[in-house]
Amino acid sequence: MSFLDNLENNLKAMESLEASGLDDRKRRELERERSIASAPWAERLKKSPYVGKLMRDLTRAGFPRRMKMNFVWIGRALRIEAVDQRLELQPTPGGVDAVFADRRIPINLDAEPDSLIAEWLAVLDRRKSELDAVPVEVEDLEEV
Repeated sequence: MSFLDNLENNLKAMESLEASGLDDRKRRELERERSIASAPWAERLKKSPYVGKLMRDLTRAGFPRRMKMNFVWIGRALRIEAVDQRLELQPTPGGVDAVFADRRIPINLDAEPDSLIAEWLAVLDRRKSELDAVPVEVEDLEEV
């Protein structure tokens, strides 16, 4: 009897694994299709003069604000970090999107990056003023 119970439990476990395996396979296939569809936009993003101007102008704009802009390519996306905020330029099947923490906006790689720079600097300036408004603790001063 224990042999039959054990066999039945093993069969049930294998059936449950197969169901989740199908879900994982479907998800991987969808991700692969999306990746293939966005590949031309990823290539265009990497070679675009838009990105060069964006990096140059953000670095220049951050200097007088005493903010270091960190740029890093993660896979096909360009991530920009400053203060404790993050902006990503992500290729999608329909184009390239700028992904902020709270919203996603499409960008035109043939245009100038000035509007995106203005939005990103507004986010950073707002966050920096929030951080500057936090009072310094007395304990922090004693350690210095």
